[in-house]
Amino acid sequence: MGEAARRKLVWLGLAVALAYLALYATAWHLALSNPRNIVNGTQAANRVIEHQAESMFSLLGLYAANLLTAMMAIITSIDALSGEIASGAIQTLAAKPIRRWQILLGKWLGFVLLLTAFQLVLDGGVMAIAWAYSGYIAPHAGFGIALMWGEMVLLLTLTLLWGTRLSTLANGVLSLGLFGVAFLGGWIEQIGALTNHPRAVHAGIVASLIMPSEALWRRAAFEMQSPLMSAMQLGPFTSASVPSIAMVVYAALYTAVALAVALRSFATRDL
Repeated sequence: MGEAARRKLVWLGLAVALAYLALYATAWHLALSNPRNIVNGTQAANRVIEHQAESMFSLLGLYAANLLTAMMAIITSIDALSGEIASGAIQTLAAKPIRRWQILLGKWLGFVLLLTAFQLVLDGGVMAIAWAYSGYIAPHAGFGIALMWGEMVLLLTLTLLWGTRLSTLANGVLSLGLFGVAFLGGWIEQIGALTNHPRAVHAGIVASLIMPSEALWRRAAFEMQSPLMSAMQLGPFTSASVPSIAMVVYAALYTAVALAVALRSFATRDL
């Protein structure tokens, strides 16, 4: 990318994050402006129900923020390699006295830093807004954000991996398609667990093994929801089927292997 393109990307990402946070804050304001609303601390029937409502509202905000971060990870890096290879711009870098794996690793680190800042603005903003309006802080917030960060890094790494061999269009189709498979598989697993359909649960687990991105979010949601919601399996982020820590480790290894393969693939590709 050129310097101007990088600056534009940063400002567009910041505009998206701020627009979302403004919308989320407006939702909280409107909810609290209704004296009959369950998240209104002055009128709630009891504090337990109010607390669950605050937890749900916070998780919904983090859920949307996580989707935005995932989309940004794919969209911003989709032509980082394939586009420069197709245009021949990559040859300028390849001609310098640096190894190809260093070029790819430098791009990967740059995107990780950029997307980490984007995620911290979004997730931190959501939690700050929830705290400012209700005093609610999600439990295990640090671990939950770390899991969502892992999902972002996984999606970024896979997108760069496909970019070492595929065109920008093919890369986009494959990256978004796998993300969609994981997203749908996660919901199928949850619904299967709630309705006692083992085959649906197994199908969701297979989808997570193919693409573990959604499993990281579901574990993050489990960690950050209130204990009562977990025990009673309330809300859209029910803990009916929770990805294990083994799945989290699998996702980390999956990402590491994908990065290693990407470095090898780019190093051996004809430019």
